[in-house]
Amino acid sequence: MSLDDLDEDITDVAGELGESIDVTLDRETRTELAMLTAALGPTDPDELVRRAVHAFFQQQVDTGRLDFQLRDQYDVTYDEYLSGMTFDEMTGGTGGIGGATQGDPDDRRYQF
Repeated sequence: MSLDDLDEDITDVAGELGESIDVTLDRETRTELAMLTAALGPTDPDELVRRAVHAFFQQQVDTGRLDFQLRDQYDVTYDEYLSGMTFDEMTGGTGGIGGATQGDPDDRRYQF
């Protein structure tokens, strides 16, 4: 798979999700959401769910788990997705680890 495949899959899933989703809450999740809503005071529990998704996403990025999964599934990283090009394309490299060429020691910074 590739960067184009990832972009296509994200577009497809975002379209399928639409503007809202129905989520089934188990008792524990419902109680925790109620506690957070009462304690933090947003007028809408949906706002807490949005915050939770943002926090989970950021955690996955910060720990490298998102990159690990993206590399496994699509052979790209989150940074490559954001830039719209792979490290090979950014560096003009065609060989070596992460696009590093064998002849230029300055290209080592792009190796994983």
